[in-house]
Amino acid sequence: MSLKWLEWSQKLQAIAQNGLTYSQSPYDSERYQQIRQIAADIMATYAHEIPTYVCDLFSKEEGYATPKIDVRGVVFHNNQILLVKEREDGCWTLPGGWVDVGESPSNAVVREVYEESGYHTQIVKLLAIYDRNHPRHRHPPLRHHVYKLFFQCQLIGGSPAESTETSEAAFFAKQNLPELSLTRVVPSQIARLFEHYRNPDWQADFD
Repeated sequence: MSLKWLEWSQKLQAIAQNGLTYSQSPYDSERYQQIRQIAADIMATYAHEIPTYVCDLFSKEEGYATPKIDVRGVVFHNNQILLVKEREDGCWTLPGGWVDVGESPSNAVVREVYEESGYHTQIVKLLAIYDRNHPRHRHPPLRHHVYKLFFQCQLIGGSPAESTETSEAAFFAKQNLPELSLTRVVPSQIARLFEHYRNPDWQADFD
């Protein structure tokens, strides 16, 4: 399915947000509000949402529009990869989430791995920076434009535990993966991470 509508909506929303941030003319601000409404109408139509709901979400974004940062911890043990089960959809993903303001990506991923799995880790290296919007990743639509950072982490302690967002944590072999939460991670990314594990001298991937 073509997702050009998502690209159009995100770009129009970014133009509107930037314009509302810097415009000093009330007439220009009114025009940018109209652009935001068009962006919301496009997204609402194709995502089957209520336009006022989408426009309200857009209006909460402030400042210069930039992609959001999502970090994921890649923890291997005995040739298996650590996954956590999301309460939201009942599917599995790499532990991770949004980077908080004032927090470095490396600190964020160590925190997220511990909070979602119960395991203590330390960063080994950056494996990949992916543009979630890139068609080769085939993620489901999301209103945000997101950069996804995958960090290899070394297991140093802890034990599996559930959290408010996850109900299980377990290690899986490449040939025995559970159903993945495609909003967060897709099979091709997991396969590529296993290749990185087998080839530790590889440099980081990027889109």
